[in-house]
Amino acid sequence: MAERDEALLARVRAMEQAIDEIGTTLDETSTCRELAAFLVRRLGGSVAVDLASGHGLPPRRAATARLSPESAPDPDPERERKPEPRPERKPEPQPERKPEPQPEPEPYPKPESYPKPESYPNGHQPPYPPSYAPESTLTAPLAVTDGETSLGTVTASRVAGLPFTAEEAATLHHAARLAARHLGHARRLAVTEDTALHLQRALVAEPGRPHPNLEIAGGYLPAGVRTLVGGDWFETVRLHFGRSLLVVGDVMGHGLDAAVDMNAYRTVLREVAATDLPPHRVLRHLDSVVAEDDARRPATCLLVRVDPARSTATFANAGHLPPAVFGADGSAALVDLPVGPPLGTGVGGYEPTTLPLTPAETLLLFTDGLVERRGEDIDVSLARLAALRLPPDPGPHVVVDEVLRRLGAHRAEDDVAVLAARVRARPPA
Repeated sequence: MAERDEALLARVRAMEQAIDEIGTTLDETSTCRELAAFLVRRLGGSVAVDLASGHGLPPRRAATARLSPESAPDPDPERERKPEPRPERKPEPQPERKPEPQPEPEPYPKPESYPKPESYPNGHQPPYPPSYAPESTLTAPLAVTDGETSLGTVTASRVAGLPFTAEEAATLHHAARLAARHLGHARRLAVTEDTALHLQRALVAEPGRPHPNLEIAGGYLPAGVRTLVGGDWFETVRLHFGRSLLVVGDVMGHGLDAAVDMNAYRTVLREVAATDLPPHRVLRHLDSVVAEDDARRPATCLLVRVDPARSTATFANAGHLPPAVFGADGSAALVDLPVGPPLGTGVGGYEPTTLPLTPAETLLLFTDGLVERRGEDIDVSLARLAALRLPPDPGPHVVVDEVLRRLGAHRAEDDVAVLAARVRARPPA
């Protein structure tokens, strides 16, 4: 009775350990590696985790683990003692002897003639070399219940002809079911994230049609791997007389609510911009419309109306960070602009600023996630952007790619939206 209670207690301890060690993240590969590592420590030998690929493809090996010789207990404690160093002795010359003929070794028996492991009491080692020993394997499906579609299999193997006990089999099946539960959660989350990210990029990365005389490039990065959607966006609106309105905005906060408000801002902005008002009046009208809805979150916004015929750009800023201009030599400079209050406050007070913009220059609009870093003053962050030196004559695509890479935007803690534009040079008459 005591042995049965001890076995039950050992099984409970194994289950508790499996809960602690398997599924610590929502990553599929990490869960498979944790499963393999747990089982190889409990069962020894080697463990392999294979995930079903579907569509008739072979399974994919997701993780393996093997008990290293260093981690196995040494049966001979005397080997732990380090031998004392002995003085080096030169071997004495020996008379040459001819090798005596040796009898031919008897071949090892074929595997099918091996004795069954259960025929050896108390788990004694079979009388044949380990390299010729039969392999014991135990396989369990990666499924929570018997009627559920298996996500793959986990296989434990060990050599020496020692079969797995009932307790070891129970441990394997319990760990496989636990891992299957976590794998199911990870896959559902991955599908949700992928859908949300495609939706966000469809909203952000598909701006309106700018005029053909303007070269455009944009980019969007979500905030980390767990923030599915956010409130950053950029936009282009084609205007009359070859002009284009460039827009970049940032709704305060993250998540689905910020994304909904972002889409509302974009919708209103497109309607107002179609009236061909100057940028500061577009902001004023947008601010008053949004201020009437208390449910909308405030947002920062920067508008730039580019006029290629006059080589000018007219700016209006609602609480946003200043844009940057990259010259023909690849150097960057921030544009000094008057800053009005964010949209949604109803205060207004936006001022226009018109500056030259030549075909040799590339204008960059961005949200704060590109430059801001936790615990760092914003002036230091902007100075890092202004200190960039890109290759000569950088176009919009080069500017977007290089700025995102050099400023480490892929590791940013906030959404990042960037929009670069350059006036196309007119062909000589």
